Amino acid sequence: MVRPFKKDINFLSKRRIFFAISAALLVIAILAIVFKGLVFGIEFVGGTSIDFSNTGEITTEEMRDAFTEAGAESPIVQTTMSSDGEAGFVVRTAETDAAAASALADEVAASLELDTGSFQVMTIGPGWGVEVTRTSAIAFLVAIVLIIGYVAIRFEYKMSLAAVVTLIHDLVIIVGVYALLGREVTPNVVAALLTIMGYSLYDTVVVFHRMKDNMESTKSHSFMTVANHSVNQVLMRTINTLTTSLVPILAMLFFGGETLKDFAFAMTFGLILGSYSSVFVATPLYALWKQREPKYKKLYEKYGDGVGVFSASENLGE
Repeated sequence: MVRPFKKDINFLSKRRIFFAISAALLVIAILAIVFKGLVFGIEFVGGTSIDFSNTGEITTEEMRDAFTEAGAESPIVQTTMSSDGEAGFVVRTAETDAAAASALADEVAASLELDTGSFQVMTIGPGWGVEVTRTSAIAFLVAIVLIIGYVAIRFEYKMSLAAVVTLIHDLVIIVGVYALLGREVTPNVVAALLTIMGYSLYDTVVVFHRMKDNMESTKSHSFMTVANHSVNQVLMRTINTLTTSLVPILAMLFFGGETLKDFAFAMTFGLILGSYSSVFVATPLYALWKQREPKYKKLYEKYGDGVGVFSASENLGE
């Protein structure tokens, strides 16, 4: 007699819904990237960053107007807050000449009646930006190659490809969020994206490992059934890992400085998306692919999906 082994949530029976959600998010992200484009920080394109402190009641519009009147083209103005609660601004311009940038900052400070010691100027040439872009691209490529190699050796190539597809899914959506919101892409964001790749891979490998062990323990269920059971077995672990990881990241996002906020913003989306994709993208994608193999195809034809139904005599890693 076959009866419920445990009360599994039928995640994978809703896989088409989650695939549709992911597809919609990817389309929105790609459209945002193509039509809105990404705003790269001066570290990538070169330019000047001027950090104003103790600006009092000066508004964003007043700061932007002052730069425009001084000859700056399309200045990007962001508000900041120091540790002692004093308001300030970070203004980025396309100026790559250090002397001209300093003169621009002096003129703006004078027009707004700010002290000459109330700002700091950092100028980066275009050559530095090219190097940062090149090294960032290399870092991503090396990370993906290592991921494919590790998972292929540790498990199998189908798992590695499913994991990489999931990573690309996560990264495209996060980059799309940056394009949609017009947030700057800085080296801190690149560091966050690389960290997210590691987190997403870890979450995915945990589920894959449980699937592998469970499939070796049964001959009376389809691969999709066992995959869904595996997800349920590690679900609480995934939730606990996500929660404990999000707490410090959210603290950085709401209470950290601008540099920390850049990193924390990407990490917040990445952690949530990584947990989502390991369950709703990587697992059903791999299970669908695996279920086409002759061995598991026979099990599917005999038992169907049967999500959530197990023989009471089977242990399956409990």
